[in-house]
Amino acid sequence: MPLPQAFALTPTPMLLLPATVTQKEAAGVLRVFREAVQRLPAADQLVVDASALQRFDSAALALILECQRMARRRGSAFVLRDAPPRLLELAALYGVAELFPSVAGTAAASPAPGQPLTTPAAS
Repeated sequence: MPLPQAFALTPTPMLLLPATVTQKEAAGVLRVFREAVQRLPAADQLVVDASALQRFDSAALALILECQRMARRRGSAFVLRDAPPRLLELAALYGVAELFPSVAGTAAASPAPGQPLTTPAAS
């Protein structure tokens, strides 16, 4: 199975999650993401776009958490964009939802190293 395009060429580095990330695919996707991050220019944020994600298990959470660690090592904030509600429910079930605070609907973000974790006030 060919791996998907790993990143989009945008002003903010963006990693694109494929439609399926289960234990079977996670190691290959992570390898591609690590290689992509090494080639990306430094930026204030590293964005993971989860809009295509349809089929996943806890391996997707592990992959996203590793992307968050990669962002922190770069000194960048981490942004999870367009996470499916089921993914956020799974994160809550595993007790890691606080690592993905809600920002503007289904996006989630973590601050750059040294910055406080904040979430917008509910409207």
